[in-house]
Order: sequence, then C-alpha cells, then structure tokens
Amino acid sequence: MTTIDLPPDLTAGEHERTAPLLLSTDERHRLLERAFIGLYRWYVSRSQVKRNWNADSFVNWREMRTDHSEDVAILIEGFFAVEQYAPDYTSEILRLVRRSHGRSHFQMRWGAEEERHANTWENALLFSTARSPQYIDDYKKELRNNIWTLPWEDPLHMMIYTVFQERATQVNYLNFAQLSRGLAAKPGYEGEADPILERACTILATDEAAHYYFFLEGARLYLYYFPEETLDAILDVVTHFAMPAQNIIPNWPVIAEIIYKTGVYGPREFQRNVIVPVMKNLTVEGKKALEAGLKRSREIPNRDGVLRTSAFWDTFDARAAEGNVVNIFEKIHEYEVLIGRDAIDPTLYVPNPDWPEKSSTFQVV
Repeated sequence: MTTIDLPPDLTAGEHERTAPLLLSTDERHRLLERAFIGLYRWYVSRSQVKRNWNADSFVNWREMRTDHSEDVAILIEGFFAVEQYAPDYTSEILRLVRRSHGRSHFQMRWGAEEERHANTWENALLFSTARSPQYIDDYKKELRNNIWTLPWEDPLHMMIYTVFQERATQVNYLNFAQLSRGLAAKPGYEGEADPILERACTILATDEAAHYYFFLEGARLYLYYFPEETLDAILDVVTHFAMPAQNIIPNWPVIAEIIYKTGVYGPREFQRNVIVPVMKNLTVEGKKALEAGLKRSREIPNRDGVLRTSAFWDTFDARAAEGNVVNIFEKIHEYEVLIGRDAIDPTLYVPNPDWPEKSSTFQVV
C-alpha cells in the first residue's frame, strides 16, 4: 500500500492515539492550503502530459460540415457565448482565492485551458459557415460588453459551485458529442453526424472532467476539515444553482430553448447526471436528507469552539469521506516522491480529531 509520511517522531501505530485533540480554524486552513498546493502540482503534471492540445490544430477544421441545421448552429453559438466569459471566470475567482497558492495557481492553469475552449467554439462557429466572420466579431463585442460576476463571494461556496458547474458543462459537451455521432437524445437530429464536431465536444468534455475532478477533491478536503460549513454550502449551491453567464448573454432564451429541445441539457439531465453523481462522489445522501440533517443540527445547543456532534453527521458517509481524503494525500505523496519533494518539504496528512472515532476503514502506514 502507498505510504503517507508522518512526522519523524510518530510511528503508524501511534498515529490515532496522538492525533491532536483540537484543530484551530487557522490550522485547518493551513492543512487545506498544503493539500491544494500538492493537488495543483499533481494536476499540472498530468495536464501537460495527457491533455496538451491546440484549438486550431487538434482537428482539421476545413473538414467540418457546412450544412448543419440552424438548431445545431445555435448550439455552437451558445457554447461559444458561454466560453467568451473565460477571462471573467478566471479573474473573478482568482481575485477571490489569490491568497491561496494552490487555488490561485490552479485557477491560472484552468483559465489557460478554458481559453482554448473559447477558441475551439469560435473555430466551430466559423468553419461551420453558419455565421459570418463579421457576425462572430460583432457578437463577440456584444457579449463582452457585459461582465460576469461571482454568484458567491467566499472561497468555500465557489469551490462547491465549480464542482457542480464543471460536471454540468461536461454533461452538456458529452450529450452534444452524442448528437454529433448521429445518436441524438431526441428524434429529428439523426442526420447531424459530424466527426469534427464530435471530436471537439469529446476533447472539451475530457478537459471538463479533469476540472471537475480537481474541484471535487477540493470539496472533499473542505468536507473533511470543515464538515458542517461545507454541508451548508452544498445545500445552498444546489438550491440556487444556475449555469454561468445565462443572465448576461443577450440571446440566451433562444439558446436555452434549443439546448433543451435537442436533449443536450435540461432539468432531467441536471438531476440525473449532475446532482446525483456529485452528491454520491461527496458521500452526501441527497438534498432532502441534507436539509433535514442541517436543520436538526441547528436545534442542538452548541458552545463556541465545540463542533456539533450529532444530526449533520447522518447526512453523509463520514467513513467514505475520510477515506477520500486519505486517498488525496496518498496521491500527493506519490507525486512528491516522484519529483523528490518528499525528502525536503513533504505534505503531511493530519486527521481531523472531530471525526467520529469508528469512521476509518483505511490504514495509514
């Protein structure tokens, strides 16, 4: 089994007995920060090796079909519009998390990858010939007259929001890829097969899956070190979730209608392919159970500095959540061994002493 470095005076057998009795808020944030730095380095190493592509050359755009229906043209235009706000998405979140080395540097990497998504959709719109170069230029200027702003102004909420948003974007692109294979979810679009468009949707969905996984790991870390606050944020985000930029894209009502009409995305897809898998990956039972558990926890008297120890623990699988966090630190450790950083400045796993005592099924060696 992969090992996790422990402090030099601490053996594996002593680990649980000598875990800290309390972790201050500052110490929890410090542990989060170290983990985010490790995750960022791990992410970049994989991104550079596995997903290094250029929006102009990863397909031969000259081979794209030029006879797609207007509905498909509107889909392409819609995704082009959403991705035009990549500079806002990047800079606004970067402003919020700039004090965090791991999250801020990841955000810059994320922005570079989203930039090529914007360029991909512009190429698709241009080479489809459904819109003229002048139309695209004018539309781009119109879009950029508006500015996207954060739906929440705190790092925890935005971490949770991006988990759901990245998963939702991945689902959109995967379903558009299906349509582009001639396997549309709804009848009437069987003749829209286009290998170039299918390849574009698939590679963008692969990027979105990688982004989702990073943010999911971040949410798992928050859930471990700040469980009640994170559960509260999950409920808040799920209750008020909306995809970005919908309120500032001038022709969004038309785009949204086509996205639903073609079966690419809608309330059913959001519930079945976003809410359900994200909640499962976070070990949370579901929105109703979460809401009820948080309500019960607030009915229990609490003193400052003492974590509520009942009610909200029943809303998620603490054992699985803790195991997820240990896996994160194992992954970071493996990468630090690979690059030699473990011998100089290792990222150490520190258990949360507030966790239920019998939640662990893993072994730290």
